[in-house]
Amino acid sequence: MTFLDFAQSCGLVVEYVIEDRWVRVPTIDHPHKQNGSYKFVGDAGWVQNFATMESPVLWKPKNFVPDDRWLTRRLKNEADQAANQALAAKKAASIMAAAERAHHPYLNAKGFPEARAYVWKDILVLPMRIGSQLVGCQMIQPDGTKRFLKGQRTKGASLRIDAKGREILCEGFATALSIRRAMKHLGERYSITVAFSAGNMVEVAKGIGSLLVVADHDVAGINAAKKIGARYWIGEEGQDFNDCEQSQGTVAAAESLARFL
Repeated sequence: MTFLDFAQSCGLVVEYVIEDRWVRVPTIDHPHKQNGSYKFVGDAGWVQNFATMESPVLWKPKNFVPDDRWLTRRLKNEADQAANQALAAKKAASIMAAAERAHHPYLNAKGFPEARAYVWKDILVLPMRIGSQLVGCQMIQPDGTKRFLKGQRTKGASLRIDAKGREILCEGFATALSIRRAMKHLGERYSITVAFSAGNMVEVAKGIGSLLVVADHDVAGINAAKKIGARYWIGEEGQDFNDCEQSQGTVAAAESLARFL
């Protein structure tokens, strides 16, 4: 099986392979979103379908034996990655400095018409940090399309909200806002961490003690919650906590969350 065949068998929509960098592509189940990613380095490659995989899966040909070219290529890729991450962090700092607190169509669509967040050139900008270091941003267009800055570090990066109460870990920003509203309804303090993806929840959870995971009810979300090994909330199939709040109301959503606190 070639790398292209492998990527397609994982559900990625790939017509031809681009080498030596991560490439975002649509998937069969999400043809209008870039919900898949791959990287091919000639002798091996990695594939991730974000709907079904927590982390990238390695492909390599049978009887694969690394040689000097493999090591040289790997070292160059690592150096390029470090340089790209530094540039992305610098770009993120520039964007955050220029962003202003404002309303945004995405927040309105998610049930928060009154909310203000950082907006830059009509794009909702969410800072992503590892510890206190800004490493990148999630950029959300008015239509809900999401992306990260090119080359930024995402593994282990997160966004913290409030940070003065019960530790709660979730995947998306809208989910976090719904959790915050539910916790306020319950009169509970909260420390909500947004991990931005199911796979990254596992990485971010390593830096948090006792916590509650509020998982998206899909394959990747449930697998991540189980891997973390903490108590976790899930709603109806295909929903996240924001979907639950929008369909059932804040009171019902808060009551469903309260059973896990």
